[in-house]
Amino acid sequence: MGLKGTKIYSIFTYTCPRCQEGQFFSKKATYGSGFTQLNKRCEVCNEDFEREPGFYFGAAYVSYALTVALWIALFVALTVFDAIGIISYHFFEDGVMYFILGIVLLITLLPVLYRQSRIIWINFFVKYRKDAIEFNELKRLEKLARKKDRQK
Repeated sequence: MGLKGTKIYSIFTYTCPRCQEGQFFSKKATYGSGFTQLNKRCEVCNEDFEREPGFYFGAAYVSYALTVALWIALFVALTVFDAIGIISYHFFEDGVMYFILGIVLLITLLPVLYRQSRIIWINFFVKYRKDAIEFNELKRLEKLARKKDRQK
């Protein structure tokens, strides 16, 4: 894929944002049990995915934005389909169909929205590097050196 090295590649393939090779989530399947489990570290470059307690609370803002975009897309789709005569429900007069379709769509896409919001959130903070393995090893050694200095 020609997008390797971009954040879009990491987001749509659910790969590590640092090396874009290791898997971000433990299970590859979006639907099924365990879709929420993410790896503690990247198996390729050793990037830490559990950065700090509460790090992924910020993903709620991304999830909110994705949900609003989904509602707007549904509104536009229903408007277009109503305008060209594919459906003739006139949901503007009775919004029940709009809300029922929206809720069904949200429940169906819950695992996708959950995963997308988390991977987008970590991509805000982690930059792709071709030398990710060496970079993370250097960071680990520096962290150990700081820890030893504090113990003295």
